Amino acid sequence: MIPYCALFVLIDSLVVWRVITWFNARLRYADVLPIRASAYILSIVNEQVSKGAIALYLSRRNGIPAWEVGSSMLFIMFCEYYYLLMWATVGVLLQWDRLPHVFHVIPWLALVSAAVFVVFYLFFTGRLSSGRVGWGGAVRNRPLFRSFRLARLRHYAAVIALRSPAMLTAVVVYGLALKLFGVTVGLGEMLGYLPVIFFGAAMPGPMHSVAIVLWVLLFPERPGAMTTFGFVQHNFFILFNAGMGLLFLRRATRELLAKAP
Repeated sequence: MIPYCALFVLIDSLVVWRVITWFNARLRYADVLPIRASAYILSIVNEQVSKGAIALYLSRRNGIPAWEVGSSMLFIMFCEYYYLLMWATVGVLLQWDRLPHVFHVIPWLALVSAAVFVVFYLFFTGRLSSGRVGWGGAVRNRPLFRSFRLARLRHYAAVIALRSPAMLTAVVVYGLALKLFGVTVGLGEMLGYLPVIFFGAAMPGPMHSVAIVLWVLLFPERPGAMTTFGFVQHNFFILFNAGMGLLFLRRATRELLAKAP
């Protein structure tokens, strides 16, 4: 898990760096890594709070308007939803018969989300209306949505592509870790389970409730081991990333409190 957590931090920082350089300012990757890593400390409480801390840091350190940086953080979260949904759809289709019925809605959710994305994209690129007046133009032109106005399809695709190695690595790592708890699954089988668990755990409602106990449902012959596995994997990931954030906290705090140049 340690190499996977380290890789995840590097990839997550890479995504933040690329989005900021696309839509806000040209920064070095080394300037983004400390604050992205430090923000994992706040992620223990709430991931959205950590994104807000990144926006505050970049606003104060680099003089970028806070709303515009916030727009980039919102863009990242928007892409994260579609990234998780894409891989969860693959997972459901691979393990349709093994997964609980509550997850069978995911492919349909993907179709609806794809249609919503088309409307969303056309709206924010100005192709859905003929002018900039009216409530639509007022919403579109707000600073909070600046990144969506500038984004093109290649930007959305790039974020998903940059994140995907983390998912594929997780499939391998979780498969190896599961063996330590007495269960052996192939990579193809794990590719069917893990993205669904990640997506379900991130969503509210029935899918969330089932996702957090899915290991037990998939392997009911080892309920104690699977409960422990799910607990250890989830909490190790969160706490280890927060621990890595402590390594960068001093520098990030110093730059956060410094005035923008």
